[in-house]
Amino acid sequence: MDVEKYLNTFFKGTKDPSLDAMAYFMKEYGNFEKEMKFIHIAGTNGKGSCIEMISNILVCQGYKVGKFLSPHLIKYNERININGKDISDEEMTELIEELKPKIDFYEKERKTKITLFELETTMALLYFYKNNVDFVVLETGLGGLYDCTNIISRPLVSLITSIGYDHMHILGNTLTEIAYQKAGIIKANSNTVFFEQEEEINKVFKDECEKKNNKLHLIKQTDIKNYSYDKDFQYFDYKELERIEVKLKGIKQINNTSLCIETIKTLNELGYNISENSIRKGIKTVIHKGRMEILKENPLIIFDGAHNEPAIKNLQQTIDMYYKKYSKNYIISILKTKDADKILSILQNNDENSTFILTSGNGEEKYNTSEELYKIALKYKKENQKILMKNLDEALEKVLEDTNEKNVNFVIGSFYVYGKVYEKIKLGI
Repeated sequence: MDVEKYLNTFFKGTKDPSLDAMAYFMKEYGNFEKEMKFIHIAGTNGKGSCIEMISNILVCQGYKVGKFLSPHLIKYNERININGKDISDEEMTELIEELKPKIDFYEKERKTKITLFELETTMALLYFYKNNVDFVVLETGLGGLYDCTNIISRPLVSLITSIGYDHMHILGNTLTEIAYQKAGIIKANSNTVFFEQEEEINKVFKDECEKKNNKLHLIKQTDIKNYSYDKDFQYFDYKELERIEVKLKGIKQINNTSLCIETIKTLNELGYNISENSIRKGIKTVIHKGRMEILKENPLIIFDGAHNEPAIKNLQQTIDMYYKKYSKNYIISILKTKDADKILSILQNNDENSTFILTSGNGEEKYNTSEELYKIALKYKKENQKILMKNLDEALEKVLEDTNEKNVNFVIGSFYVYGKVYEKIKLGI
């Protein structure tokens, strides 16, 4: 079976909010998910960093850890992973063939189609169950309340990262509306970890936890002290833990790291045994592809998938921390579902001397065309900025020919171009 071809036959979007299909699949298998141990992660940005750090900490402790995340960067298999090893094509084929009769029955009976994310989530949970993992670190696809992953009834810990504007057409137009959707993963008689934000956002989580007898572990900015950084690591103290070394770049990763440490501390309170050494090692050695990832040293080319307002602001802050003295070229691809106007205004207003190379992504219709982005970019153009339109291959060829050591090249705006960018830069294809 051509797994990728089969998966591409499924609808990739969302449908009417419902967990009906997930409930059907779980019931077909005797609700095995109730026997499993979950750390469930929702939030606007930071989910990927948290899932990688928590998984790495638990693996360092010797646990067998299932990891489910999205999107993938090159192959679907990346979404389903145990202890750093992606599910194989053969294993995916076996699961698909096992699930196919159940999919056909459901679609005929309910007169509605299974979405790709429903299938992926079911495959992941079933794979982890069959492989007897100790923990599953589970990332929501969209929101929380009606997300497929929310079929789990009682996670050990629900971790909610930062709340910001994204997917407003589905999640709501205010931060409190978005927070309410994310708070959907808070379950009765469990634990929730959250880093304080504006009080109206905090209140959503406080109220939900109180309603469900859920213990809220609210991290405060004052819990973090003695921050510093160099070109290799960031350093900070979190509560009683001194000089944590963080491999991931950017000040926001300090908040994300704090969330992960608090999550692990919560697991220890529940009776698990995760040592301080495993916490430190897991945070110091974590790898997170597609986020400030250096794909090439000479010329310096960095990939970051930032694609919404808070992520772009975080990216800009990180660039200022590490690359302020460099001249910058930005290769930009933006999905039509994202706020291209806001993204370009932030980038252009922050840097007056950069070159912006606007592309139509990987050429799919879901991307803004370079012409559409050009019209927006002209509104924010500064005197010394250059704005170019190229296809993605041409843009990458341009920066690969860059011989100026004082230049840094960023490929940003969408995770979905990563595969093409990786092949071009790392493999020379």
